[in-house]
Amino acid sequence: MPEKICKTVHQYSKEPIPETDMQKLMEIAEDYKKVKNYVYSRYGGIASLSKIYPGYTVQNEMTRSGLRAELAMPSVYFYLAVFDALGDIKSQWTRTKSKLLKLIAVNQKLTEEEKHYLRFLLKVNNAFDAALNRKPMKLPEKIQAKSDELLIGIDAEKIYRYLRRQVRKYHVKEHTEKTTGFSVAERAYRYADSGIYISTKEKRKRIFVPLTDRNQYQSQLYVKLYPEENRLEIKVPVKVAVHKFAEYSEQVGVAFGIYTMLTTDQGHHYGKELGKYQTEYAEWMRAQTGKYNQNKSSNPGRKKYNAKKGRLQEQMHSYINQELNRFLRTEKPETLYLVKLPKPQGGGSNKKINNSMTLWQRGYIRKRLTQKCRELSVEIIEVLGKDISNECSNCGSMGTKLEGKFYCSICGYCEEEKTNTARNAKKRGQGEGVLYGS
Repeated sequence: MPEKICKTVHQYSKEPIPETDMQKLMEIAEDYKKVKNYVYSRYGGIASLSKIYPGYTVQNEMTRSGLRAELAMPSVYFYLAVFDALGDIKSQWTRTKSKLLKLIAVNQKLTEEEKHYLRFLLKVNNAFDAALNRKPMKLPEKIQAKSDELLIGIDAEKIYRYLRRQVRKYHVKEHTEKTTGFSVAERAYRYADSGIYISTKEKRKRIFVPLTDRNQYQSQLYVKLYPEENRLEIKVPVKVAVHKFAEYSEQVGVAFGIYTMLTTDQGHHYGKELGKYQTEYAEWMRAQTGKYNQNKSSNPGRKKYNAKKGRLQEQMHSYINQELNRFLRTEKPETLYLVKLPKPQGGGSNKKINNSMTLWQRGYIRKRLTQKCRELSVEIIEVLGKDISNECSNCGSMGTKLEGKFYCSICGYCEEEKTNTARNAKKRGQGEGVLYGS
């Protein structure tokens, strides 16, 4: 466990930003978007795979491109935009490879040897690049020996053609139309006078933005703009100390729910009101979507919609964080055992239920719980969720569920379904689980 971990803190403008100053910030955001789109279009394809890792080749080529001079953009913003775009391109390639791995696993026309070699190509960047770009493979000696071994009895050209087809089909180049923010290097801002001075495109000219707090940081910032409201938000990555408390010594199994956020293996409930917030949010979103689709031709504004949506989300997130804090203070876990379940799936005839499942805040709950556990040195272990809610935590037999209760006909065990699931998570996790987020 590291001694310090990263978390994001937020700062907010205290007063409305003058129109002239907001326009200067929007100019930076517009240029930031143009640079990112240029990098996406030029380096987002297969021909640039060898350049994006680690990315300094792209940096040098962008310097020679003349785009910075054309936009009259300060270097402190230009190169951050370049590397932001490179990060997005790398993430997109990761998503493409994950998609291909799933397709390879279910493809019945491929032999196990062919699947093994395809996974090798996806794992080794140089081999992946060579296969897609029809280049001779130049790999380190040990990796080349492994490649030659896997190729025995395999039609390599057939495999390469399959890989190219799938990449053409599923890989997409990034593009953005957002001009809502930009990253700021340390050289481009200065904290003073209960606010922050931010560099603009004019030499030696900075605009001053009063802030709601007096905190000062020394790191790369992200400035998010709200031009309709003449305000901004600053996101700051900070290092926080990891704490270890002797009283945090319990082993706790946890099950997530839509209406009750968390249930432990002891039957303790946290976030009982989540269902109310979740239902209110889902019903409001569904109603607003219907109204917007009916009046789309009249181009209705979205200012009130975005404000109300933000308030509902903030209300729900505040409640989630409050209950997670209460859970950790009360249960004092040293190790958490969570059920590893698939993402919520759509489908079915009930659109209202589908909509509620889509808006379920499970991802946010997981993210915040993981962050808080890292800060408290709490270990999280995920366990496989197959049949975990149908299995009796008392004897291990398959039982039945009815109206939120679990029944076992073998041993006569009866318990709340979520508690039974949480107990199974703890039981399985103490055997063999998957480390997660620690």
